[in-house]
Amino acid sequence: MLRADPLAAHGDRPGRHLQATAEQTGPAPSTGRAAGRADSRTAVCASLEAAEALRPQWEALLEEYPYSTPFSTWEWLASWWRAYAGNDRLLVLAVRNGSAALTGLAPLALSTRRVCGARLRSLRLMGDGSHDSDNLDLPVRPGCEGEFSRTLLDWLERHAPEWDVCQLRTLPAHSPTGNRLLEELKLRGWRAHTSQQPQTVVELPGSWEAYLKGLSSKERGKIGLRARRLEKKYPVRIRKVTEQAEIAPALAALFDLHTKHWRLRGLPGSFQSPARRQFYHELAPLLLARQRLEFWLLELDGRIAAAQFALRHGDAVYSLQEGFDPEYASDSVGYVLRSHVLQDLIGRGTRRYDFLGGVADSKLRWGARVQSYLSVEFARPRSAGSLLLALQQKGLGAKAWLRTRLRDPVRQSLNRLRGRPRDDD
Repeated sequence: MLRADPLAAHGDRPGRHLQATAEQTGPAPSTGRAAGRADSRTAVCASLEAAEALRPQWEALLEEYPYSTPFSTWEWLASWWRAYAGNDRLLVLAVRNGSAALTGLAPLALSTRRVCGARLRSLRLMGDGSHDSDNLDLPVRPGCEGEFSRTLLDWLERHAPEWDVCQLRTLPAHSPTGNRLLEELKLRGWRAHTSQQPQTVVELPGSWEAYLKGLSSKERGKIGLRARRLEKKYPVRIRKVTEQAEIAPALAALFDLHTKHWRLRGLPGSFQSPARRQFYHELAPLLLARQRLEFWLLELDGRIAAAQFALRHGDAVYSLQEGFDPEYASDSVGYVLRSHVLQDLIGRGTRRYDFLGGVADSKLRWGARVQSYLSVEFARPRSAGSLLLALQQKGLGAKAWLRTRLRDPVRQSLNRLRGRPRDDD
């Protein structure tokens, strides 16, 4: 029998082995923490070891969930946690129905930071915080969205003294749980702050010819012209990583090419982070083993000149990172590689190519449409967390006002001073 669980003590380190816990029916134990209605259907996994025991049911739940993405899979989240967790504490909430079947998952993490000299405890989705994960979500069995949302909020109320703010960022805009949570929060009188972030997605047709027809005539001409020009100038080889032994050298090339590209702009690039390099080295073999890795390389004279790292999930592919050698910038190596990859993906039945967050001409030219993510933040009424969120929203309003009034060159110059890329990067 699983023992009763208030949240583990703040002194517990994230790597420490803690068994999965579940709240029992009946009176709550005397722990000095908030007591409330217990719910034997909610189990809390406080370590990766405990969460891994859920893995078969976790994967079965994602098979049923119509909006699942790679960012809710065990491979992604476990690899991310080992690379980035730091002092955060893991809290994976597993909700079951009366027959003990898993109906929903809330993979959360509790982090603590200082704000205006005070300690702020934030509950975030596992995977949030490193700018690697989009489409984070709370997967739920279809038809169970309401019960899961109520159960999650009940759990948060019972553990109210243990957290200040709950931040659910970059949910899919159509996330059933995200949208149902907003309804439940309103019914309980908890104010939720929502925001949207842009993403760009290409909906792919059934054939390469149909895809080309959807592009501008200018873009159609460039696809063939640039590929032929490159083939006349160099021996060209485009290949996909298909063997475990290929991963390490391919990642080394990706890291190097990405860094070279950004250094020309006076920025360090994403892969200066040891944690991110660790994340990719752990993630890539797991994806390949499950045929979910779309890692493509373009070679000129046997030298890797461009690399694109993407993830497959069902009939969708998510473009995560890429790089090209600035020495071959005039040869459009990244462009040629992308057109080859898209043709291959369409031929294998892929119906969605997701560029993830951000809007840029380099994405829109491929027929991408702008969609949005949903972020939901909330806190207990009349709490320090609710006050902080209110102040934060006022600050965001001021920033939005400035964005609409600053001319683009001025705004981009300010972004570069703060180490951020331009909108079209």
